[in-house]
Amino acid sequence: MTLNLATTTESTNSPNSVSPFVSTSQLNQNANVTTSEETVYYGFQPEELAEILLKELQITLKQTTRSAQAVVMRIALEVQRICQKSNRIQNSGEVQTWQLDLARHRVQKCLQYYRLGSRQGRVELHSHLASMVYRHVASFAAQLNFQARYNLIEDFLQGFYIETLRAFRREHQMGADYTPRTQLELAEYMAFAEQYAKRQIGLPGRNRQRLIVLRAQGFAKGQPPETAIDIEMAVESAKGEDAENHSRSAAVQQVREQMVSECIDPAEGVLRDRVVAELIEYLKSQGHTDCVDYLVLKLKDLSASEIDEILGLSPRQRDYLQQRFKYHVEKFARSHNWQLVHQWLGAELDQKLGMTSPQWEAFKATLSPEQLTLLEMKRSQESDKTIAAALKCTPKQVQKRWTQLLSQAAIARNA
Repeated sequence: MTLNLATTTESTNSPNSVSPFVSTSQLNQNANVTTSEETVYYGFQPEELAEILLKELQITLKQTTRSAQAVVMRIALEVQRICQKSNRIQNSGEVQTWQLDLARHRVQKCLQYYRLGSRQGRVELHSHLASMVYRHVASFAAQLNFQARYNLIEDFLQGFYIETLRAFRREHQMGADYTPRTQLELAEYMAFAEQYAKRQIGLPGRNRQRLIVLRAQGFAKGQPPETAIDIEMAVESAKGEDAENHSRSAAVQQVREQMVSECIDPAEGVLRDRVVAELIEYLKSQGHTDCVDYLVLKLKDLSASEIDEILGLSPRQRDYLQQRFKYHVEKFARSHNWQLVHQWLGAELDQKLGMTSPQWEAFKATLSPEQLTLLEMKRSQESDKTIAAALKCTPKQVQKRWTQLLSQAAIARNA
């Protein structure tokens, strides 16, 4: 795949609103009059409209960049093309008002994604488009479970984003290698993607449908039927020409890849069992046997209603139990037995607590000198007593500070 300008007071849907930035006399002075046998209309030149939009955009951006200039010029050219091709707009006699309203609507949509930021903007766009196509994809894949339909939608949207980028390049006459590079350009592309997805396509019988829905229906219909695979033939070496051809098919290759990817490392299973056993012992030592019962049932993948029935809990009692369980799990993972848990997660100290190198450097830059000392001494496997002497505090304070540092690392790792 994710809001109004502070000084814009008119509705973007009203063709009769007047811009606070342009007076009636200015409209008449700047008007580009075109006369034909059928229509007489007034319209801004793209450069004039782009200049107005750029001044309004500066209110949010606080500065003018080449990227902003390029974005407003593309919007101005697109709006001019729409107004020239629309007989309804030209016959209205208010072409300039329509130009301003359409252009401002596109600028505001762009700013909406710009303010959300790169990451959250993409999340919002992806969620919005997924919600538009879910029902239509699900109707063609009723035999699949939710996760399978979710994966199908993910595959479709990845292809749709590529189509959208190509359409963006084509409609704005961009180079074949163009890609958004600034936050504003990315916001412009995401706003275009939403608008492109919602385009109404005429169908036989005077019906209309959104473009993304038509694409999703075609995608779902085009999925290949399920193929029966002999698991033994997929695993064993082929014997005979027919078996050899079968083993080389795409379906069998996909099954083999899935079998390898889902293979569980025995060492990982042993470590997981050890974490579970240690957690159960910890909960028992704290006197929370009900949390142990809840954990055992959760590990059996039972639903909330089934757990309530077995433990005799009301929804309110279950919520309270879940909160206590979560609190003690976090305490176990970050203070009581943090080394075992981080080893299981592949986030040990010698692995930068599970972060990438850029994340690790950014994380260390946020730490105080005292926290950096604590981190380095922990990496050197110094005892809490030694660390307490170096930091001039008690061993218990060392544990609290280390728990806080691990919490900060988890936030940085998952950001």
